[in-house]
Amino acid sequence: MRLKIRDVREDHDLTQQKVAEYLSCDQSLYSKYERGERDVPLHIMVKLAQFYKTSIDYLVGLTENEKPYR
Repeated sequence: MRLKIRDVREDHDLTQQKVAEYLSCDQSLYSKYERGERDVPLHIMVKLAQFYKTSIDYLVGLTENEKPYR
């Protein structure tokens, strides 16, 4: 399963540094999440879904529907 976190970040014209700052982590760690070198913890996925106003299912590629669940 390929994460969409890089695609979504780029769609929002954000740098890895900006997203890492929001997540309170290092840019190098966030880069590893995007490249699949580190598993993304659930609490980080929740923060990313809230930040991008989407669902975790969308970020992990289980759905093509960008809208968050009600």
